[in-house]
Amino acid sequence: MPNDYFRIETGGLTDTGCVRDHNEDSFVVRPDQGIWVVADGMGGHDAGDYASQTITGEMASVGFSISTSDLQARFMERLGRAHHQIRAHAESLGGGTVGATLVGLLIFEAEFAVIWSGDSRIYRMREGVLEQLTKDHTEVRELLEAGMITPEEAETWPRKNVITRAIGVSDEPNCDIATGNVRAGDVFLLCSDGLTEHNSDADLQQILHGATTPQEACDLMIAQTLERGAKDNTTAVVVTVAPSDVDIWT
Repeated sequence: MPNDYFRIETGGLTDTGCVRDHNEDSFVVRPDQGIWVVADGMGGHDAGDYASQTITGEMASVGFSISTSDLQARFMERLGRAHHQIRAHAESLGGGTVGATLVGLLIFEAEFAVIWSGDSRIYRMREGVLEQLTKDHTEVRELLEAGMITPEEAETWPRKNVITRAIGVSDEPNCDIATGNVRAGDVFLLCSDGLTEHNSDADLQQILHGATTPQEACDLMIAQTLERGAKDNTTAVVVTVAPSDVDIWT
């Protein structure tokens, strides 16, 4: 169902990167249903791919909601389905760790929700200022918040990329949820850690400021990541919100 409050435009792009030989990232964009998702799989060939694609495949079937709570309930029900499919797949492969990080953006009328598990991120740029709406589920963030390491130490911490949550690795999906109100002019960025490994928040903000469309923003982000070596798969999805009669990109 189209959003009667705003006109929403979307761009999205994923790339294998410069080092990996296959892409375990996956994304789905369904502006008509108010759903955008990025998943970053782990587990190697056939496993990480399966995990991320199972999540995005389930999310593509959410359908049309009648309220914010209905949309969120539909999302979580599909996520639960994907979670248990991933666990069953891991058992069929001998019981190794198979899973995927997840970030989801839900928009219904003038409300939004972000749902995440792992270190993929959602940012919002509002009035020119970029803010990370998610908190990485990583070992290094826990150490930082406990005051056990400094921000400078975190940058070179040997276990910097160790995540503490992912879909498919625990008994039930373990996510955090944050909600808020959408404003005209908001720009949301969903991305895997392959993007943020090579781009600072300032880099991302600069690209979002300079791009002329959501798709151009994604193209520029991925191109810059590839230029900087792209050690991992990398994915970017950009969502812009404007009144139905205003184009925020002009």
